[in-house]
Amino acid sequence: MAAVRPLPQQGSIFVDARGADRAMRVSWHEESGLVVLSLWRDNVCTGSFRLAVDEVPALIELLRSGLVHSYESARDRLSSVEHPSGAESA
Repeated sequence: MAAVRPLPQQGSIFVDARGADRAMRVSWHEESGLVVLSLWRDNVCTGSFRLAVDEVPALIELLRSGLVHSYESARDRLSSVEHPSGAESA
């Protein structure tokens, strides 16, 4: 098995919600115009995806819009709990 290469200067590791034995590494490879997303389990790379730099803005927009929708949904749920329909205001 090949040795794990260190993360480039522009990169990060995100731990999976299912547990610390799973992670995603995101590394920026400026020299090749790529962002590499790699999936890790028990410190072994199980898959990778090379995203061209010109596609990064679309991924960022997808994540941003999903986050906005998530916040709006949470706000609406909270509002319905705080002010149930038909409840009188004081």
